[in-house]
Amino acid sequence: MRLFVAIDIPQAVREAIGELITRLRVESRDAKWVRPEVIHVTLKFIGEADAKQLDPIRTALASVHAMEAVEMQFRGLGFFPDARRPHVLWCGIAASPSLAELAAGVERALEPLGIPRESREFVPHLTLARLRPDRGPRRQLEKLVRAADELKSYDFGSARETEFHLIESQTKPSGAEYKTLESFPIVKGS
Repeated sequence: MRLFVAIDIPQAVREAIGELITRLRVESRDAKWVRPEVIHVTLKFIGEADAKQLDPIRTALASVHAMEAVEMQFRGLGFFPDARRPHVLWCGIAASPSLAELAAGVERALEPLGIPRESREFVPHLTLARLRPDRGPRRQLEKLVRAADELKSYDFGSARETEFHLIESQTKPSGAEYKTLESFPIVKGS
């Protein structure tokens, strides 16, 4: 099974992002656009795990907490690695310190189980599309970069989240489907 740890986003934010994706899709038809109903804030991609690893992972995650709930503001668009070489279109997240605290706690809790830490710094974002610079006309990417630049301060809404989730990703012909295996409180005792 393929696993990751994430925080959900509110329906209103999901809808605002869905409207934006509909608008931007015409700028780059070669992009692989994420379905709004599956967008989430990834804390940790675990990857493939077998069934006997599931209970230790659950136990480790149950020990992870932050001092307060996670406050997030979803604002602006950008690209990884950058707008000159766009591979991923993302929505930015301005978050309370508890989000980074939670992500670091997840990393620490899972490392003793043989799940390696991320080599890159945690950068909270929502992935909206994966771009294929090697496919399709370059002008499509340039149009998308220009359109995204005009929306770099667009506000998609905010959230206050009190739970994080262990999620299984199942690849289907229609795209990835996610199943929440367990939810955990962000603040101990809540």
